[in-house]
Amino acid sequence: MFLKPLRNLTTIAASFAAFGALSIATPAHAQGDLLVAPTRVILDGSRGTEVILSNIGADEATYRIGLELRRMTDNGRLEPVEKVDANDTEEAALGMIRYAPRRISLPPGQPQSVRLSARPGAELPDGEYRVHMSFKAIPRPTEVTQEDTQAEGVTLRLIPIYGITIPIIVRHGDVEAQVALTQPLIVQGEKGPELALSIERAGESSTYGALSIVKPGLPDPIVLAGGIAVYPEIGSREVRINLTEEQAALLRGPARIEYRELEEKGGALIAAVDGVIG
Repeated sequence: MFLKPLRNLTTIAASFAAFGALSIATPAHAQGDLLVAPTRVILDGSRGTEVILSNIGADEATYRIGLELRRMTDNGRLEPVEKVDANDTEEAALGMIRYAPRRISLPPGQPQSVRLSARPGAELPDGEYRVHMSFKAIPRPTEVTQEDTQAEGVTLRLIPIYGITIPIIVRHGDVEAQVALTQPLIVQGEKGPELALSIERAGESSTYGALSIVKPGLPDPIVLAGGIAVYPEIGSREVRINLTEEQAALLRGPARIEYRELEEKGGALIAAVDGVIG
């Protein structure tokens, strides 16, 4: 989730080629020296798509590509799921995703694509199926230094492994979602005031979008929180948005909370609630 006060916004736009039935939620995501675009893929047809990897570092890097299962909790966290603990929906999702290559070496500044498609079975029930594609850096071999050989006992060198994970969503058949927002409240969090509300979801489809808080008489939203997903495994997600003291003061009183698709997806209204924030 990203949070932006709306008084002084700078919009950063980036464009990438789309292939097949592709949905781009945000242009790109970077971790370490790896840039991945798009950061969210939705497949709802027989054609495939591509994910573009770019090495923005100064040295060649190698990455291992794989599929993982994750489940969302009611506070929005994504918990890893072992394959032996997968349910029928998760097993079907793993079985239908095809991708190549599974290992990739990228020279500096050189992009390369990962081909991606889904092959749902003929008897697959209508619904939404999701895996998470991971891109993990493979550490380069390092030479043993004189300092290492002179050290007494066992010497351990910890090398961080960077990675990025993006959701791959397959919508098969007729799927939809019904969404409602609960009355928001301002509460005191560990780091200051927070806006607390819940997103209630029903149906077979996930939702993904941005929450904005609008006050009567003000031309722009006071707060915009984007990148908020609610996946089908939960019926309700608790959302907590950090506020400045100024934002908390401005929000008190009548306000409108809107949950919309991201602007690059058209900005359609998903759900809204009018009330008095106390």
